[in-house]
Amino acid sequence: MYKRILLKISGEQLAGNDGSGINPEFVGWLAGEVKKVTESGIQVVIVVGGGNFLRGASFAGHGIERATADYMGMLATMMNGLALMDMIEHHGQPARLQSNVQINEVAEPFIRRRAIRHMEKGRVVIIAGGLGKPFVTTDTAAVSVALELDCEVILKATKVDGIYDKDPAKHDDATKLDSVSFQESVQNGAIKVMDKAALGLAMEQGMPVIVFDLATDGNILRAAQGDQIGTKVS
Repeated sequence: MYKRILLKISGEQLAGNDGSGINPEFVGWLAGEVKKVTESGIQVVIVVGGGNFLRGASFAGHGIERATADYMGMLATMMNGLALMDMIEHHGQPARLQSNVQINEVAEPFIRRRAIRHMEKGRVVIIAGGLGKPFVTTDTAAVSVALELDCEVILKATKVDGIYDKDPAKHDDATKLDSVSFQESVQNGAIKVMDKAALGLAMEQGMPVIVFDLATDGNILRAAQGDQIGTKVS
C-alpha cells in the first residue's frame, strides 16, 4: 500500500457522458471514490486537467497565440478544481484547492510545505493551473507535482483498463500489458496514455506511473493499495 499518491484526472473525464462541461453526477461519484482512499489512510493529491472546457494546444490559432490559449486552459482547470473540491467536501472529506496561477479569491497559491501539511492533516489537495506556464501539459505538471510532494506513485486515470500492445479499438487481438518499461513507453508511438515529456520526466526521476480505468467502482483504491490493476510503467 502506498502512503501518498498523486491522482491525475483529465478534464474530459469530469464531463462524464456529456462530452463537455462538468457532470455533477459523475463528479459526485468520483468524490466518493476519493474518500475511500483517504479513509484507508492514504494521502491524496489530485492534479486536474481542463480539456472539458478548453484545450490550449488545439484552441490556438486564428489570432489567439499559443501561450494565451494555454493560459485559458489553465483557467479551465480552475473551474474543475473548484467543482471537485466542493464535491469532495460535500462527501465529508476535507479538501483544499491550490493553484499555480494566482487567483487568491478562490484558491490558495501552491506552496509545497503547505500542501504536505494539508495531506498530513487528512485533507485532499487539488492542484489546478498546471505548472502556471504555457507549453506544459497537465500530465507533465502531474509528474512535477508528484516529485515535489514526495508522492510514491502517479495514478493516471483513463478510459481504458491499461496499456495495450496495439489500439484495442482497432485490433481484436490487442493484448493488455501488466507492465511496461519507461523506455518502451517513450519510444513506442502507439502508446499515448501520457505525453512524452511527462513520461520522460518520470523516467528520469524513477517515478512509477499506473495507467488504469477510472470509471470502475473501487479502482482508485485498488491502485492506491498496490493491487495488480491496469498497467504499471516503471
